[in-house]
Amino acid sequence: MTFYLVGGAGASTASVVSADHLPSNRARLYPSDTSDAEWQVIAPLIPAGQPSRRGGRRPVHSRRDIVDAIRYLAHNGCVWRALPADFPPWQTVYDYHARWSTDGTVNRLHNTLRDQVRTAAGREPEPSAAIIDSQSVRAAETVARASRGYDAGKRVNGRKRHIAVDTIGLLLVVAVSAASVQDRQAGRVLLWAVHTVCRKVTMTWADSGYSGTLVDFAAALGVTVTIVAKLAGQFGFHVLPRRWVVERTLSWISRCRRTVRDYERLPEHHAAIVQWSMIIIMSRRLARHHRP
Repeated sequence: MTFYLVGGAGASTASVVSADHLPSNRARLYPSDTSDAEWQVIAPLIPAGQPSRRGGRRPVHSRRDIVDAIRYLAHNGCVWRALPADFPPWQTVYDYHARWSTDGTVNRLHNTLRDQVRTAAGREPEPSAAIIDSQSVRAAETVARASRGYDAGKRVNGRKRHIAVDTIGLLLVVAVSAASVQDRQAGRVLLWAVHTVCRKVTMTWADSGYSGTLVDFAAALGVTVTIVAKLAGQFGFHVLPRRWVVERTLSWISRCRRTVRDYERLPEHHAAIVQWSMIIIMSRRLARHHRP
């Protein structure tokens, strides 16, 4: 069983401002491009890449162009080699995507923006409750057999992403597994991750797929799991207490076409694309309150 988990604060980097980055001369042509207000929010959380005392080359491509290229791919769902010519070379963009996913930069960017969005909404930066759910997505031929599986209930051959969100729908933890992994199995790892990275979370809501021994496992962690079952005789979609929040987040994630189907060879890259889809949403929210 393959399983990849994303959670925590991410890598710490030196504080930078937008002036520390190489300026960008590219025209903003695409809906996924960062506005000036968005870049003011994101720039302090992206490593500037300046040479250190030990040496190193100066950056050649603007970090803003790199971010815009990754957002373009996540939003529009193209292949890496099909990035428009006004972006840096696709090999360079992919290298930064892989590097930032590995060293925790994407995790730190996402979690910092989440704390800022919660603060702007009048809430504490750290949540005290969570909702968990999963979603199976079909996998392309680029996904290896070892990291994919068949979800008999949804009739999907691919991967499954397990997410935990706060009460306003912001992503806390994302885990990627084969679609054959049961929710009860993944739920243990998901709850453990939420308990580890969000120590104040003491209440969690879930659907009937997480019932059983998972409730006892959560109780041992000091977390109360409330199972929200379907209504008697329910057919089709109905808004259920608390569960609608995580369902809405899954629909937010699916706005980015790269997440509708799994094209990533590595599960950690799919988890990073899920985070980038939420970064787009949160940076646009914060840009409404930020003046460049």
